Amino acid sequence: MLDRLSLILVIIGALNWGSIGIFRFDFISWLFGGQGATVSRIIYTLVGLAGIWCISLLFRSRNTVLDDEI
Repeated sequence: MLDRLSLILVIIGALNWGSIGIFRFDFISWLFGGQGATVSRIIYTLVGLAGIWCISLLFRSRNTVLDDEI
């Protein structure tokens, strides 16, 4: 469950960074009232923590990841 939630947050972060890079548009800050808004900062923090959690996916054996999904 935590793996999937982390992956969803990382995807949201990646899409946001893609929109910043391509369009110079920060979707999260636009949606929640700027980069300094409390909700935006919480989302940025959660995305960062999810990215750190997803690093562990690189070091897990393939069978462990499949067992968690079943």
